Amino acid sequence: MKQTQEQINQLLNEIACEYNVKKLQSRKTKPCKKPPKPGAAQGNCPFEGAMVALGPITDVAHLVHGPVSCTRNPWGSRGSLSSNSQLYQMGFSTDLGENNIIFGGEKKLDKAIQEIAHRYNPAAIFVYATCVTALIGDDIENICKQAAHQVGIPVIHIDAPGFLGSKNLGNRIGGEALLEYVVGTAEPEFTTPLDINIIGDYNVAGEIWNILPLLKKLGIRVLSKITGDAHYQEICYAHRAKLNVVICSNVSLQMAQKMQERYGIPYIEESFYGVENINHCLRNIAAALGEQYLQERTEWLISEETEALNIALSFYRSQLQGKRIVLYSGGVKSWSIILAAKNLGMEVVAASDRKNTQDEKVKIKQLLGQNGMVLAKGSPKALLQAIEDTKADILVAGASNQYTALKARIPFLDVNHERHHAYSGYIGMLTMAKEFYEALYSPVWEQIRQPAPWD
Repeated sequence: MKQTQEQINQLLNEIACEYNVKKLQSRKTKPCKKPPKPGAAQGNCPFEGAMVALGPITDVAHLVHGPVSCTRNPWGSRGSLSSNSQLYQMGFSTDLGENNIIFGGEKKLDKAIQEIAHRYNPAAIFVYATCVTALIGDDIENICKQAAHQVGIPVIHIDAPGFLGSKNLGNRIGGEALLEYVVGTAEPEFTTPLDINIIGDYNVAGEIWNILPLLKKLGIRVLSKITGDAHYQEICYAHRAKLNVVICSNVSLQMAQKMQERYGIPYIEESFYGVENINHCLRNIAAALGEQYLQERTEWLISEETEALNIALSFYRSQLQGKRIVLYSGGVKSWSIILAAKNLGMEVVAASDRKNTQDEKVKIKQLLGQNGMVLAKGSPKALLQAIEDTKADILVAGASNQYTALKARIPFLDVNHERHHAYSGYIGMLTMAKEFYEALYSPVWEQIRQPAPWD
């Protein structure tokens, strides 16, 4: 799908955000339109954003049309897990060289699609444009259409070259491609009144596996997972669900909004992190589906799970009480982890509001309170200053910030895509408490905080 400037503007202007609706009514500039700034860091590129959104589809071959170096980042650094096919873990690239850039890479792309289709038999092939192939003018969309007829499987062009803007834009382009070419192209074997889709969860460290058993106990079927631990076919019939549960509003809200317009599927925005959030989520799903006995079963399940969790958390709460956190993350985790930390008796003294909708930004400020600090920048210097000003005990951020924590000589907890621990649901809450405890009470901190022998 070739992206025009009008389509890009539509993806950037989020009409589903309540804050934007008010702005539109008052005829002011739409606040979510964020064009790229040459020379400025954009939080990684649209190509990576599209890969993050679509890469977890497990039985699809993800082919990067460009130099092999473009293929590096999306694989290996994302912890999305699969319970079935492992094809998504293979990195496919057309590996363009200088001659291809001069004479074009279309023939090489066609050959790569043919080879992947015959050798690996994927459910579909997603072909990602990169800066190089967009600049030299390869007609990727036409090649994909012709190849699809030849190999007999869908071959979908993902037009998200790096120079278009931010990673967030790439997330939305990926969702738009699913809506245009995948959703609605097949029918499920059967449907039930309690079918839902989960949109915006990528099954990092297996987090969706903490949630599915809870929904199964309630008799709720997850018809489609978009896209964590998903197979291509289930996304094809996502239009038959009765409810969409949106996990990451900043990148998935627009997809849910369009599915509501096209297929009449209502949506709710939820989080799986922390006791309060998961309880709220289960109640809202039950209420939205509208079955009386489902709501009664939900209350029973919440009571049972919460009681068992409180017993398991009692020791950790006693050890974590009063510990102070600087949180530098984005999206749903920014406000969700604040609530989860409060449930453990900890305090988030500073947090970022990047990659959040306007409603989420307001929520973050409310949860932090008057004395809480909202971090506008996440440079090492800014984080070190925040840690010093707040006298924080631990830094919670992405893996690239662990060295900042070491410089400050405080513990670090990874909450981004690279992590190996699932923090969702009731089980995830216990895992988070254990990780906090082990990080804070490691004996290494007492050793490194002592004065150096030469001081």
